[in-house]
Amino acid sequence: MGWPVTHSRSPLIHNHWIAHHGLKGAYVPLQVQIELLQDALRGLPALGFAGCNLTIPHKVEALKYVDRVDETARRMGAINTIVVQPDGSLSGFNNDGAGYIQCLRDEQPDWRADAGPVTVLGAGGAARAVVLSLADRGAKEIRLLNRTWAKTQALAAEFGAPVKAIPWEQRHEALADIALLVNTTDQGMHGQPALDLSLARLPKSALVSDVIYIPLETPLLQAARERGNPTVNGLGMLLNQARPAFHAWFGVMPEVTPALRAAIMATF
Repeated sequence: MGWPVTHSRSPLIHNHWIAHHGLKGAYVPLQVQIELLQDALRGLPALGFAGCNLTIPHKVEALKYVDRVDETARRMGAINTIVVQPDGSLSGFNNDGAGYIQCLRDEQPDWRADAGPVTVLGAGGAARAVVLSLADRGAKEIRLLNRTWAKTQALAAEFGAPVKAIPWEQRHEALADIALLVNTTDQGMHGQPALDLSLARLPKSALVSDVIYIPLETPLLQAARERGNPTVNGLGMLLNQARPAFHAWFGVMPEVTPALRAAIMATF
């Protein structure tokens, strides 16, 4: 469920796994406006759904409409996976953080969260998952910036140390001496303007990641690559967060295979 949702590659991923494991089922995109989210979620049991994923802009709002939230998702303040229980109740989970950390480790096996300061752009559901996961894994300084200052302050206050709120106007300077830059905003996504960010202060050794995967290389990642920084796109996060969701619905833990990656790459 999302608004919009037609860009999502999740149906391709899950339907690939359903076919591979010979399961009966289908994964479909559901375009749901924010004001209709409660009705849509409450309709899942009646329609025979095992559950759903949530994407922009529903990850935070959906917390209000589920019956149970697991501890990780509660701390993050956002959910990206819902499981319909046998009694028709809804349980919420968040696999985004674990998916994000795994995508970094897939690209850089020796990556460490405590390698240096981190700058995170955005304060939505994806930012919540990324920030909390980095903090839990030892990040000592997380500089949080968002275009809406009130949201930046609120999220920093909610999470506490090591998160530090920095005004959006200081985003260029906030890249100095960092080890990791993360974009969790929609800036740079297909159909959206590019992120307005100068990389002049960014160390050449810093890892630059973007949770966006359409396009695979956002203007931010292109600019970072051209100046010599290692980069990670959002596809790995998408793939790695999908595995535990599939397991929760179907009881099978799927694998990210070369065949699946090739099928996804063929859609770009």
